[in-house]
Order: sequence, then C-alpha cells, then structure tokens
Amino acid sequence: FPGGAGYIGSHTVIELLKNKYKVIIVDNLSNSDKKVLQRIKQITKVEPIFYPVNINDREALTLVLSAHKIDAVMHFAAHKAVGESVQKPLMYYQNNVASTMLLLELMTEFNIKTIVFSSSATVYGDPKTVPIKEDARLSAVNPYGWSKLMIEQILKDIYYADNSWNIALLRYFNPVGAHESGLIGENPQGIPNNLMPYINQVAVGKQAELKIFGNDYTTHDGTGVRDYIHVVDLAIGHVKALEYFQKNNHKLLTLNLGTGVGYSVLDVVKAFEIASKKKIPHVVYPRRDGDIAECYADPSLAKTMIKWEAKFNLEDMCHDSWNWISQNPNGY
Repeated sequence: FPGGAGYIGSHTVIELLKNKYKVIIVDNLSNSDKKVLQRIKQITKVEPIFYPVNINDREALTLVLSAHKIDAVMHFAAHKAVGESVQKPLMYYQNNVASTMLLLELMTEFNIKTIVFSSSATVYGDPKTVPIKEDARLSAVNPYGWSKLMIEQILKDIYYADNSWNIALLRYFNPVGAHESGLIGENPQGIPNNLMPYINQVAVGKQAELKIFGNDYTTHDGTGVRDYIHVVDLAIGHVKALEYFQKNNHKLLTLNLGTGVGYSVLDVVKAFEIASKKKIPHVVYPRRDGDIAECYADPSLAKTMIKWEAKFNLEDMCHDSWNWISQNPNGY
C-alpha cells in the first residue's frame, strides 16, 4: 500500500478496513502525516500496520514483503504537483517511474500479481472532445502526466508479457472533499496547487485571496472546467476494482473515475461559499502553462465493469471540505 497515508490513500484504507480487508501501509510521510494513522484508527477502530518506508528503498521494501503474505498492492505513492514537475522533471521520473519499476520487480519476485494503480486524467493531455472515454488519444502536457502515462505503459507491457496479472489503471479526475467525520482530509504542504485546498486556505484566513488562472477559456464563464470527484467515491472505486479481481481473474482494466459532470472554477467557488457561509475573494491571473480549458470524464465503463458510480455531488464535496478544514485549519 505505497502512499497509504496520503490524501487518497488514507480514505481508501478506511473503505478497505470497513470491508474487512487487512491493510499494510507503506509511506515515507513526505506529503502526509503520522497522525493520519491515529485518525484512521479512530474512524475504523482498527490500527493499520504501518512501515515508514520509501518505495525507492529496495532493502526496506523487501523486508516488508517478506514479513507478510500480500495478495494485492494499491499504489498511490507519487509526487503530484504539475508545476513542480515542469521545474524538476528528473525528480518526478525518479520518484514516480523508477520507484514503480522497483515495486513491480519486487512484486514479481514475491509472486504478487494484482495491482491497482493511481493513474490520472492528465494522461489525456489536452482532450480533443469531452466527455473523455478511456479509448481517447493519450498524451501528456507535463512531466507529471508523462510519468503516469509511462507507468501505464509499463503495466500494460507486463500484462501483455504475462496475462496472469490483474492490473487496474484507475484514471482519477479531480479528487476533492474529505471523510464525513472531518478527521481526515487533504493536507498539502505549503501553498496548495489544487483548487479546493486553495479555497479552504482562503476560507480559514491562511491565504488572502484565491488566484484564478485564466478567465478567457472557451467555457461557460471563461474559467477552467474540471470533473471534481469526492475522495470517498474514489476510495470506493478502489475497493470495487479489488472485488472485481476476486471474481474475474487475469484482467487489465482501464477505467475513468469521475462524475461525468464538469464544473468551472467559479462554480466551485460559489458552491463553497454556500457550504461555508464564507466569502472567497478571488483575483484573476493569466493562464498557467500546461493548463487546459475543460476536462471531464465519461465514467460509464466503470459502472459496467466494476459496478461503480459517483454518489456525491458538488454540494457534498464543498460541505465535507469545509467540515474538514474548519476542524483542522492547520491540517494535522
């Protein structure tokens, strides 16, 4: 479970524990906090096994795999800031691609042949049409996106070489929200790169105003449109993928996990203002490099294949985000 203490990882751990899976978290805590483990225990009454290990560390990872009988790996560990990836491409390829290759080598060695991989809608690059189906043309517009695309290709090649593997490539759209308890949520270090944590920080007075990058896109209000998905919906998607593999062996699944609805930056700001009863002052800046006008999913394949669909709407996402940040203004 590399990256299991992170934002999406921790919510998925909760859903797995609720479904009586035994979970082992491997996380170097570079973008997460040890308090997450206590919060998971508070919510589920189960203490997950935890190793503070970097998945670039062959020796440490080997020890973890030797100590347990592991049936499946869920791989969440990655650097994920688009802008940073443009400035530090080598760091991204090393941390995201090279470490995944090491993980896959060790999985092969220990005969673990089921992996659920956190991919991303960035693999669609600047989509020609929306909503985006899984068979859309793949490309990337930044090193972060390329790192996800490269890992997808590596996993496909492994499957074509040996189809006794079960591989799920889950292409996330934009995860937001938090667990309904308000005990765990997104906890970015420094100035957030993503919209919802940025709005959160403005709402609690950490940032003076929201920076909106570009209001001249060809969208209904000029601001960028994205498919925001509640992190708990996303977590349930992982459990469904695992359940699918228990019934259908030796498969390669590529699935969009999104709601199929696109919301603009200003739509999200308005919904958040209603949920939090706070004004979110915002200022428009020029577009950022690598940003695209609109991107939302056609999630129908996930519904057909793994019987999954998103249940939470934008109002729920904003409500749960506000619930988390108002209880934890300084994160963990």
